Amino acid sequence: MSSVVEVFSNQAHKAILVCFPSKEILVSRVYLVLMLFVLALPLAAQEMPMQSSSKATAAAIQPAWMTASAAKLETELVAKYGETQRARAQRGLHQVAEFWRSDDGDAATFEDFVRANFAGDQATLDTMFTRYQSLLEALSGHMHEINREFRQQLDLDYGPVLPFDETFGGYDPSAHVNDDFFNNKLAFTVLLNFPLATLDDCLKNGPSWSRRQWAEVRLAQQFDKRIPADVNLAISEAASESGQYISQYNIWMYHVVNDQGQRIFPPKMRLLSHWNLRDEIKADYTDPQTGLAKQRAIQQVMERIVTQTIPQAVIDNPSVDWNPVTNEVKPAAAKDADSTKTTANLTNAREPDTRYAMLWKTYTASRKADPYSPTAPTLIDRRFNEDREIPEIRVKAMLEQVLSSPLAAQTGKLIESRLGRPLEPFDVWYNGFRPGSKFTEAQLDEMVAKKYPTAEAYQKDIPNLLMHLGFSPEKAQYVANNIIVDPARGSGHAMGAGMRSEKAHLRTRVEKTGMNYKAFNIAVHEMGHNVEQTFSLNEVDYTLLSGVPNTAFTEALAFVFQGHDLELLGLPAPDAKAQAEKTLNDFWATYEIAGVALVDMGVWHWMYDHPQATPQQLNDATVQIAKDIWNRYYAPIFHQKDVVLLGVYSHMIDSFLYLPDYPIGHMIAFQIEEQMKKAGSIGPEFERMAKEGRVIPDLWMENATGHPVGPEALLAATKNALAAASTK
Repeated sequence: MSSVVEVFSNQAHKAILVCFPSKEILVSRVYLVLMLFVLALPLAAQEMPMQSSSKATAAAIQPAWMTASAAKLETELVAKYGETQRARAQRGLHQVAEFWRSDDGDAATFEDFVRANFAGDQATLDTMFTRYQSLLEALSGHMHEINREFRQQLDLDYGPVLPFDETFGGYDPSAHVNDDFFNNKLAFTVLLNFPLATLDDCLKNGPSWSRRQWAEVRLAQQFDKRIPADVNLAISEAASESGQYISQYNIWMYHVVNDQGQRIFPPKMRLLSHWNLRDEIKADYTDPQTGLAKQRAIQQVMERIVTQTIPQAVIDNPSVDWNPVTNEVKPAAAKDADSTKTTANLTNAREPDTRYAMLWKTYTASRKADPYSPTAPTLIDRRFNEDREIPEIRVKAMLEQVLSSPLAAQTGKLIESRLGRPLEPFDVWYNGFRPGSKFTEAQLDEMVAKKYPTAEAYQKDIPNLLMHLGFSPEKAQYVANNIIVDPARGSGHAMGAGMRSEKAHLRTRVEKTGMNYKAFNIAVHEMGHNVEQTFSLNEVDYTLLSGVPNTAFTEALAFVFQGHDLELLGLPAPDAKAQAEKTLNDFWATYEIAGVALVDMGVWHWMYDHPQATPQQLNDATVQIAKDIWNRYYAPIFHQKDVVLLGVYSHMIDSFLYLPDYPIGHMIAFQIEEQMKKAGSIGPEFERMAKEGRVIPDLWMENATGHPVGPEALLAATKNALAAASTK
């Protein structure tokens, strides 16, 4: 996601920048989720139909003289450049007219602009294309650099965050760029000369376009909306505020006690919601003594977070003890933190719907862009039709194909047989299929801490890690030279560069005792993002095509890295049995996150259907949606109803309908890794795929693997893996 699109989208991604399982990563999420200006996709000039994007809006504000002036100019341009330019002239005049406002100038100004800026011959068009590509890369890159520096105190573990740090982090230096480019008419020059296209056009004709045609359309789509700077700034501020809220939502687990006041978690364990809480559930499957009790306690904590019945006093506070079952809060009877907070006037008063107030702010900020996006008039439309370029109806069908598969019940039965007990709701995060799960979390923590006591130690080892994944020594060093590792304040994220002279940044959490296994797992995932970001920016043929089709693809490529994390620690590569286990793990993870994605989608639809709602009403609605999805797809397998755990993901609060990218990413990751297995190596195939750039998803996947995006490959492999497991 390192194209100029980031500038106009407030830098999308925490990817994206971005992220998975830990982000999963996304800042991966946060920056990229804001892609307000992307997508509409290309068409060859001779094939390009008239774009009717904002007809109603344009008709209301288009100057009365526009039709006559456009007709006159078409005649002039054809007379000057020839009949072969008529289609281009018609298209360009129509596209400019849709965005031209009275305050952009009168008829004479419009006509002078068109005469001076229409590129009527190929040489002039080539020069225009080349210069725009170069200059917009520079603009995007430097804006991205400023944004990264301004957010540094918020994103990195560099000490306390002061009020002015939050202001810097919420400031978007690119907020006025879109306005400026329309005001100085640089945007109109693009619209006059390069094609806009609908998603339908892209799906139909895109496979036959040249790379240059794709790049031209990606150039034009950067100006397919005219969103005011104050709207972009409002979205940026909402993203920053909600991101800051999430990044500090820690639970001090040593102070989570049971009815007897017993502490079952170790001192100094501070878990960020939801990532670290979920990952601790996964880790506890290797703890035969207290693992089950820990998992049940974490489930109770998660339920309190989702329902907003969690006491305000226990959030990121090591000075109190908390029983999540009774919700009783007391001054801490034991100390495990260097600093403490006052316990004067201590109560168990709940957090006052802050979680849902933050979500509501992201919704209301997003709605500000709706009037300026006539072809995608809601954030939901923009995320699916423009950002993902996969219609929502198709995404939902793919998710339901996984959730409704009989393989879910069969896998659940297998998990029960391995656990020796009935499934409990937290088993939606069952981690026992992972190859190498015979190692305890403590053993893995010890290995990682010894290997990576600091972020710098991980930085130095990147070339070795990449060579283990099949990259040549030269290519591994080249990529490592383009990645900078920073200590993250939160769980970690990846932030790509915005121009080829810049480097990607890998943010990972390193405690004073060194990196632990959770952080390493996240770091490997984020490194996958960084490698993709490096190849898809530095080695793509046109920087206007830099990146991947959508966030799910960068997540998928990052998943490939993450799935080999134990091998990178020097543990044995999986054999055939372990490969089957990995397939079951991939399927169960996809099954889990598919439901979470449906909750995210359902909540955004609810907000748009209830624009006057309060945070309390949103709280109630989210809880009910989470229960409904659970009851439909999970209760038949887990035999418990009205579970709210699907609503715990932090992405739902700060990432603007980002969560559907994860299950799609799992599907894509499986397809990609199957192709890499056929090729016999990750490195070269990873590079080949990443260099495909930002074309539509199915075209990218057809070129990468020979098949469109879908869950069929995962489901077929899961069926075989279950058959193999049943014969053991």
